[in-house]
Amino acid sequence: MNNKIKIGIVGYGNLGRGVESAVTRSSDMELVALLTRRDPATIQTATGIPTYGMDAAASLVGRVDVMILCGGSANDLPTQTPDMAKYFNVIDSFDTHAKIPEHYAKVDEVCKQSGTLGIISVGWDPGLFSLMRCLGQAILPDGADYTFWGKGVSQGHSDAIRRIDGVADARQYTIPVESALQRVRNGENPTLTTREKHTRECFVVAKEGADLAAIEREIVTMPNYFADYDTTVHFITREELDRDHKGIPHGGKVFRCGATGLDGQTKHVMEFGLTLESNPEFTSSVLVAYARAAYRLSKEGQNGCKTVLDIPPAYLHPASGETLRATLL
Repeated sequence: MNNKIKIGIVGYGNLGRGVESAVTRSSDMELVALLTRRDPATIQTATGIPTYGMDAAASLVGRVDVMILCGGSANDLPTQTPDMAKYFNVIDSFDTHAKIPEHYAKVDEVCKQSGTLGIISVGWDPGLFSLMRCLGQAILPDGADYTFWGKGVSQGHSDAIRRIDGVADARQYTIPVESALQRVRNGENPTLTTREKHTRECFVVAKEGADLAAIEREIVTMPNYFADYDTTVHFITREELDRDHKGIPHGGKVFRCGATGLDGQTKHVMEFGLTLESNPEFTSSVLVAYARAAYRLSKEGQNGCKTVLDIPPAYLHPASGETLRATLL
């Protein structure tokens, strides 16, 4: 009898391909379906997953244990996650921080009506970094949080540059300011502005005849993206971009700096860091681990929406509780 967790994927971009890879490396799971907005006949998957149009979702009820949603937070997940939660247990990586409470409420309502379980905002930030911030605040209530992102490619900022008139393609890197990071690591508890924590470096391929000075000016003054940062713009060729900037690396560090003791004079620094060669592949691996948790919780009769803050770590691991207690404690 096949007791493997049956996984479905919605969307086959970088994240969807990462989930495909992560599931194939998980001995307790199998891929059973891919849902796509494109013509299923045009999709060539790496592992030959049965591929369906989005309108086939209802026909897969009972054949998929957990559906992992791999769309974008801006336009896809706000509707796709609650739509899929009508039929399946769901996992998503919704990362628009300010809108997470609203997204949670919507998914929770659908899951409770349908008897399904959803885990939203799964990844590394929000996700693993959220867990570390929670642990840090719980353990060191007298303290301060610091989060540094990078060095890594910011896909949203890269897209913002590509929308500028005269730009053919671009990559933008978020880079922590090393001196600021070191002050935090030293336990100085500094007050840092946005500009003091990160810089931004842009590599831009301009269209022929484009006004380079105008492009650079529009980048460095762009509100919400670059205006609050020290930003450097490099104009390069398409060949250089393809050769030197084809990956999607990322990472970052979360710190909790705090004090204990009756006089508050004993200092402590908690640090958690990630260095990722592929942001989407790592994020996919987190999604797959939480799919295991969703399956187990659903089997226990739980429903509604949850986040990484609600999930016991043992539910993420394929080993039994007995094995974990013997090997990890």
